[in-house]
Amino acid sequence: METDLLVIGGGIAGLTFAIKCAPFARVAVLSKRERTETNTFYAQGGVAAAVAPDDSFESHARDTMAAGDGLCDPAVVGEVVRDAPRAVRELEEWGVRFSAGPDGRPALGREGGHSARRVLHAADATGREIQERLLERASAHASIRVLEDKIAVNLVTARKVDPAAPGPDRCLGAYVLDRAGGRIEPWRARVTVLATGGAGKVYLYTSNPDVATGDGIAMAFRAGAEIANMEFIQFHPTCLYHPQAKSFLVSEAVRGEGGVLRLPSGEPFMRRYHPDAELAPRDVVARAIDNEMKARGAAHVLLDITHRGREFIAGRFPNIYEKCLSFGYDMARDPLPVVPAAHYACGGVRAALDGRTSVGGLLAVGETACTGLHGANRLASNSLLESLVMADRAARLARDLLGERAAPAPSIPPWTTGNARDSDEMVVVSHNWDEVRRFMWDYVGIVRTDKRLRRALNRVENLQREILQYYWDFIITADLVELRNIATVAELIIRSALRRKESRGLHHTLDYPRRDDARFRRDTVLMPGEEGG
Repeated sequence: METDLLVIGGGIAGLTFAIKCAPFARVAVLSKRERTETNTFYAQGGVAAAVAPDDSFESHARDTMAAGDGLCDPAVVGEVVRDAPRAVRELEEWGVRFSAGPDGRPALGREGGHSARRVLHAADATGREIQERLLERASAHASIRVLEDKIAVNLVTARKVDPAAPGPDRCLGAYVLDRAGGRIEPWRARVTVLATGGAGKVYLYTSNPDVATGDGIAMAFRAGAEIANMEFIQFHPTCLYHPQAKSFLVSEAVRGEGGVLRLPSGEPFMRRYHPDAELAPRDVVARAIDNEMKARGAAHVLLDITHRGREFIAGRFPNIYEKCLSFGYDMARDPLPVVPAAHYACGGVRAALDGRTSVGGLLAVGETACTGLHGANRLASNSLLESLVMADRAARLARDLLGERAAPAPSIPPWTTGNARDSDEMVVVSHNWDEVRRFMWDYVGIVRTDKRLRRALNRVENLQREILQYYWDFIITADLVELRNIATVAELIIRSALRRKESRGLHHTLDYPRRDDARFRRDTVLMPGEEGG
């Protein structure tokens, strides 16, 4: 298989990149499952942009920097917030319909950490609206192929093909498992783009869909790319607590529209933790809920927006309202039981705003990348925005890269390992998958200690030896690929957390409860082969 641009992942970042590159390149977009099964599709909130007359780029930047707790890159923040209105206008030109107010202008929402209303949204299903419009536009381009049921197994670099290859290493493409046929196909590309989203499935409880197994981060690390700030995993404060809900997310916008967090007794508690109460940054709210649950032995807290009335709630949050009804909760009458769940990775493949990584020919965009925008904690609704800005700049870079005269890339050899099937393989894979997610939740969650982290590291190292045996000796399956990736990402999170001897943003440790700017106002960078990497 050969193409100019190989895009691994078909959410907002991957599809926007593909659409922008279609006029000058052949683009293949690989989706692990059906083309709508992405983190983007399930995003409820919206896109943050300073478009209101009483808002400003400076205010948006200040809010982003405050949420990032001293680790944001000011230059990156400035560029992203200034580019936000253009990115939003382009989405509208492509057919995305944002909710409008009575005056016909966008109905701007407010979420935690924002000092103004600046979140453009499509009711409470913004991601679905964006995903569907982008798919329509991508399908209209003859030079774009969106292929379903294709899961990347490993990136291929020049050094892996020929250890004596001259010059800096570069990415040649990837080995890709065709889920339907069970074949592993070599894909060769001039430029490979990782747009695989986040890694929520590393944890037992997550708001993410099943596809969010950190594939791009794990593959990039194995290919020699730098990985940064993996200790900063954002836990969304409010996922519905119900055995059949599978951690259904209740949008931050519910608190933005007046929702109050209460103890099971009905007592509100957020004022004790932050002057902005329910509108405090996500890390503060998640830790507050976690603390109250542990202190009182409670299984959940309550999110109460009943005072806004049925007409408002059903109109502003139609999808959340209907979904909660299906689980027996009427938001107009019943406070919702909620708990925190793993939601967003602020770290990832270390990349510039144009997606450039430390490996030639390899770009990373969206949640897979770590650009310096989010720092130690992401400001709500900056994620879709970052994906749009990165995809635009990465497309410009890709055009330049394709225009460069380069030596012919060597052929990628066929896949040759894993020809036998072990009768116990699926049992072992299922058990290991469950074990990784459980110890990550118990030991590497919202509040950490070095003792818990070292215990988790010992567990993951033992599991990886077992996983590698199956990877090399037996037939490769999608479940095995994802298990290998979540184990790799779990190790990256643990090792990064052990290196940060302070509490900052989303990384809170009882052993080092204070922020230490003198020693740790810097990124945590891991590379393959180094100690702790």
